[in-house]
Amino acid sequence: MSPFAQVAALLLAALISLPLAAQTYPTRTVTIVNPYAPGGGVDPVARLLATKLGERLGQQFIVENKMGAAGMLGADAVAKARPDGYTLLMSASNDVAINQHLYKNMRYNAERDFAPITQLVQLPMVLVVHPKVPARSLGEFIELARSKPGGLTYASPGNGTLQHLIAARLQSVAGIQMLHVPYKERLVVDLIGGQVDAAFLGAPVVAPFVKDGRLRALAVTSSQRMSSAPEIPTTAEQGVAGMEVTQWFGAYAPAGTPDAIVRLLQRELAAALALPDVRSSLEAQGAQPVGSTPEAFSKFLKSEIERFGAMVRQSGATVEQ
Repeated sequence: MSPFAQVAALLLAALISLPLAAQTYPTRTVTIVNPYAPGGGVDPVARLLATKLGERLGQQFIVENKMGAAGMLGADAVAKARPDGYTLLMSASNDVAINQHLYKNMRYNAERDFAPITQLVQLPMVLVVHPKVPARSLGEFIELARSKPGGLTYASPGNGTLQHLIAARLQSVAGIQMLHVPYKERLVVDLIGGQVDAAFLGAPVVAPFVKDGRLRALAVTSSQRMSSAPEIPTTAEQGVAGMEVTQWFGAYAPAGTPDAIVRLLQRELAAALALPDVRSSLEAQGAQPVGSTPEAFSKFLKSEIERFGAMVRQSGATVEQ
């Protein structure tokens, strides 16, 4: 066989193998890496969808919490995993769109090393204050901050986190100054206790404390009100533009994973997200299901990397390497 014929045969075999990969996949357990702690954030979404994928595809999908290095340990493990569809990543925006603007020695590149499958959900952040803060709207909060520059404190899980960047964004667009208090733990405890005045946090985190009056919700950062808390107005409704920044979760495979497998996973995840019980469960947490195509998610990821880069520079956030 001539060299040309050998190359043609190899290409034909590769083309045939792609749809066959999707037809036979999965034949064994699939591991979904969540690079954050169990219990909150990405975890309940990942576990809910892992269950649904298992039901739909007839194999077990398990969630492995591989924490460390601000989400980068787990993400790096998936980036270096075999690209066969049996190791996936479900994560938040930090480890794929923010950290590269903060850490000089990241061992992976989100756009190069991952095959985006689908954006799973969007979660608006909620500006909450301790009841001692005499503000009942975003406008009143801004006026209070203007009246005593640096006198109001806001908490975040750390420098460069989404919660920090959103608060820094508010300071920029509203022309106010507040004191940032980064936490590794006890953030919510101290916020409820009144040791800090305010924070931008996820709806599932703050919902029970808003409900029982231990915190007061002033605004959400989404373009529309949350169905789970329609009484909380958006930042735009209250006259503050440029604050539409949401947390979002996505699903990824290692780069080089056969396109047929990526598209199969996208179809199944989108179908799972559209199920009434899944939608109601997610919306009760303040999460809006998405289920975008790989192309749309790739484009969205690129735009978010650029946007968060600008926000990091604007905030002046730094972290220890």
